[in-house]
Amino acid sequence: MEAGEKNAYQTVKDYLDNLDEKLKVSDEVYKTRLSFCKSCDFLLSGMCRKCGCYVEIRAALKDKECANFDDKKWR
Repeated sequence: MEAGEKNAYQTVKDYLDNLDEKLKVSDEVYKTRLSFCKSCDFLLSGMCRKCGCYVEIRAALKDKECANFDDKKWR
């Protein structure tokens, strides 16, 4: 893992660790969403090429859904 990727991962982790629990989905929903992202052709180094987000953040938030408007994998 390159230094830039490691720093980005740590930033995402820190963000999620400090996010208000009321804004987050359950662990089960989070894992399910990430499993769809991991098998998606638009995933590249933890980022969604459809919208540019870090999928770990998008998948954690209650008010987000899959960015693939043509074929949503999760809501």
